[in-house]
Amino acid sequence: MPAIRIPTQLRNLTGGAAEVTVEGGTVAEVLAALDASHPGFAERLYDVDGRIRRFVNVFVADEDIRFLDGPATPVASGATVSIVPAVAGG
Repeated sequence: MPAIRIPTQLRNLTGGAAEVTVEGGTVAEVLAALDASHPGFAERLYDVDGRIRRFVNVFVADEDIRFLDGPATPVASGATVSIVPAVAGG
């Protein structure tokens, strides 16, 4: 099962867990399973059109899915998916 690293600002949805495991063979399936087991992720990760929000970065094994196959990016069992919100500064 893939592991998902949860950013600090979303850990309230996982009871404080920094990492959880779920079933799934693609990023889309993994994120859907995450929301199914820890409700509230979908509304924070996806926009109204169902696309991953611009300020949410998702990595599979340290590779940005935007440069792979997006939500269709395969996720091997044992791989790590990281959710990394963009940080703005001025």
